[in-house]
Amino acid sequence: MALLHDATIVPSKLELIEAWLPSQPWAEALPALERVGGFRLDDPDGEVGMEGILLRSADGAVTVHVPLTYRGAPLEGAEDALVGTMEHEVLGTRWVYDAAADPVFVAELTRTITEAGTEAEEYFEVDGAKVTRAPSVTVAGSGGEPGELVVVHVVGAAVPTGPTLTGRWDGGEGVLAYLAG
Repeated sequence: MALLHDATIVPSKLELIEAWLPSQPWAEALPALERVGGFRLDDPDGEVGMEGILLRSADGAVTVHVPLTYRGAPLEGAEDALVGTMEHEVLGTRWVYDAAADPVFVAELTRTITEAGTEAEEYFEVDGAKVTRAPSVTVAGSGGEPGELVVVHVVGAAVPTGPTLTGRWDGGEGVLAYLAG
C-alpha cells in the first residue's frame, strides 16, 4: 500500500520532469505534454517511493511514461539517473531518480510483471483512518518468466512479445514495460 501525503512539493514532479525530458534521447521532438495520471508500486521495505507518471499531448496522439523513484538519500552510483531533488513538506528532501536505473524499482516492476500483479493501493491517513484513493492509472502484469526489464517511455511504439505490464487510463491503454528474453 502506498501512503500518500497531502503536502506541498517544490519543485513539483511535473516541473522536474519538464526540466529533465530534453536530456533524454527517447524524448526528442516531443510535443507539449500534460499529466494524465499515475500509478504506484510498493517497496517491500517501505523506503523508496515508486511512481509511474503518464503524460499526454493535447491531441492525445502521444503518451509518455516516466517512472520515478523518490528516496530520502542519494542512491550511490546512480548520479546519471538523478532527475533532481525536491523539498517535500512532510518527508523533507527527496532525491528523484529515473526509476529504470533504481534496483528497487526494477525488482518490484519485474515481480509485478512475472507474478501478474497490479498497482499498489493508494491511501491517505485522515484523523487516524485510512482513506483510499482510486488510481488514475491501473496496471496489470501478464505473468511470465523473468528477463531484462525494458521501460517503454513513448507508449504505443512497437508492442513486444512476452511478459508485459499494461496500463489503462482515461482515454487510453498501452504497454508500459516488458521483460526481454
